[in-house]
Amino acid sequence: MGGFFGTISKHDCVKDLFYGTDYHSHLGTRRGGMAVLNENGFKRAIHNIENSYFRSKFEDELAEFHGNSGIGVISDTDAQPIIINSHLGKFAVVTVGKIINIDELTKEILAQKKHFAEMSSIGTNPTELIAIIISEEESFEKGLAKVQEKIKGSVSVLVLTEKGIYASRDKLGRTPIIIGKKKDAFAVAFETSSFPNIGFETDKYIGPGEIVLVTAEGYEQKKKPNDKMQICSFLWVYYGYPSSSYENLNVEDCRYRCGSMLAKRDDIKIDFVSGIPDSGIAHALGYSNEKNIPYKRAYVKYTPTWPRSFMPQNQKMRDLVAKMKLIPNKALIKGKKITFCEDSIVRGTQLQENVEILFEYGAEEIHMRPACPALVFACDFLNFSTSRSILDLASRRAIKEIEGGDDKNLIEYTNPDSDKYKLMVELIRKRLGLSSLKFQRLDDLVEAIGLPKEKLCTHCWDCSSYC
Repeated sequence: MGGFFGTISKHDCVKDLFYGTDYHSHLGTRRGGMAVLNENGFKRAIHNIENSYFRSKFEDELAEFHGNSGIGVISDTDAQPIIINSHLGKFAVVTVGKIINIDELTKEILAQKKHFAEMSSIGTNPTELIAIIISEEESFEKGLAKVQEKIKGSVSVLVLTEKGIYASRDKLGRTPIIIGKKKDAFAVAFETSSFPNIGFETDKYIGPGEIVLVTAEGYEQKKKPNDKMQICSFLWVYYGYPSSSYENLNVEDCRYRCGSMLAKRDDIKIDFVSGIPDSGIAHALGYSNEKNIPYKRAYVKYTPTWPRSFMPQNQKMRDLVAKMKLIPNKALIKGKKITFCEDSIVRGTQLQENVEILFEYGAEEIHMRPACPALVFACDFLNFSTSRSILDLASRRAIKEIEGGDDKNLIEYTNPDSDKYKLMVELIRKRLGLSSLKFQRLDDLVEAIGLPKEKLCTHCWDCSSYC
């Protein structure tokens, strides 16, 4: 995924930029970067954060930074921000999203006898590609509008210029951009949770496709928002930080409602409900409150030396870290019938190991209630699941076993009332060794979020979204 933060002030902004960017660390795994603009031009730093915190990488060099405006990013792809010198002047840029047609656009640019300077582990650096498209036009406003027009997928952008910070939300608003304000300063961020502790208050939710120029005096709309919106539903279920809000709908509140929806459709008799840390906790609390049964922490998270479950790039190491950071509480587990709430079941490998441990520790029954439907389709917009990894999904492995192929009759497996759906769920249950398994229904998830379905991207579950 990735997340960004930008701020502009009548005073030095570096402390706000540093902490504001750091509050997006849960969204990315690979690179952290900051760029500030001062009387000497741009100052930039980028660090690898795969095995450390953003804070620990940047604290020692903060004294070298000063300026009244800056942008920062936690990136799940390559090094950002990048700094460009063009006919528009010098500017720094950060992006969040995924470009489906990146190869096509790369060929188009190379055919114009232009070149790419940034190195990338995956081919063309997406942020440099965006910068080139911006620079093809006669203004930043027109360049950002052209990016929205040409990109297939989803890309939101912050551009740091001498005029201020341009914020451009992707054309269907799959990712959020929110403006915060305080005395003598404004900020733009992915997460509203980055605002309170540095003194900002949420002031505006930028609309899909909207372009805004933010200065220390305020902000000015440069392009009106589009009529259609399809913001990623997973923001509320999994990605988002609990204290954040998108479209003025709080993440934690939504997760309580998700758990409540799961409980309303459940009739099993259990001793208590528990959540898989971290995002599963709120879902479980919602379930507990609805059912009026105890919530207990059968698993606790050990964070001092295992801060990030998705930190390593190797899948086996990610699974190991995920296992090591969750400690089962045997005193609560033995002889009990337990329902666990989780944000989702992706591959299911680690969950299978967790279930085995719970039964070894004496659990009588283990029931799983994921807060979202079964993942069936690859995400084309935010790098959540790619076409290469989609076949590793628990649901797709079950479908392949049923159909004898991995892409047959997929849409039938998204209907919770169909026989094939029920067969898929039963195969997943058996593979994971669960006493029972019930996924959230998509209509219940939509109700829990609180937006009309047509304003949500639900592509992972029903392949119904726009490109």
